[in-house]
Amino acid sequence: MQLVVARIGRAHGIKGEVSVEVRTDEPEVRLAPGAVLATDPPETGPLTVAGGRVHSGRLLLRFEGVADRTAAEALRNTLLIAEVDPDEQPEDPEEFYDHQLVGLDVVTGDGVRVGSVTEIAHLPGQDLLVVARDGGGEALIPFVAEIVPTVDLAARRAVVTPPPGLLDGEEGPEGDKGDEGDEGDERGDAGA
Repeated sequence: MQLVVARIGRAHGIKGEVSVEVRTDEPEVRLAPGAVLATDPPETGPLTVAGGRVHSGRLLLRFEGVADRTAAEALRNTLLIAEVDPDEQPEDPEEFYDHQLVGLDVVTGDGVRVGSVTEIAHLPGQDLLVVARDGGGEALIPFVAEIVPTVDLAARRAVVTPPPGLLDGEEGPEGDKGDEGDEGDERGDAGA
């Protein structure tokens, strides 16, 4: 099973270091020196972590074969993907791996079925549930506790309380994403 564990940001300095946006609760394991990570886009990897350090509150990584700023900057926005045991579960019950969410039925708080989760979109601002709607098309639902208050893995469903307009008509990638400034309500996604 594959999990998104980080997204590469800007190059740092001139020796090939990059900042990373961590999307795992276990960066010391998933992003440790020697870790071999698949990438999205796939042609960028695989990448082997050569070393890492924290600088001004951000994790910086170096990868084998990436020796200068130009090579590091070419990696920008690449997703880093780790291979994990499919039976592994996040320690925090409010966190979920992507594979746990894909296939869940999505219903509103009053029981109206919306569709089912087909994938998780890992955007820089937040994660989105991509939901294939029963009536056709798809809905992009911000994966935050305020909008997705209940995820019941045993029942294979997620309950949503969408803000007005979120499920009305077609929403594109820049559609209503809720209150992006309130990151304190963001759901944990260890796959992210």
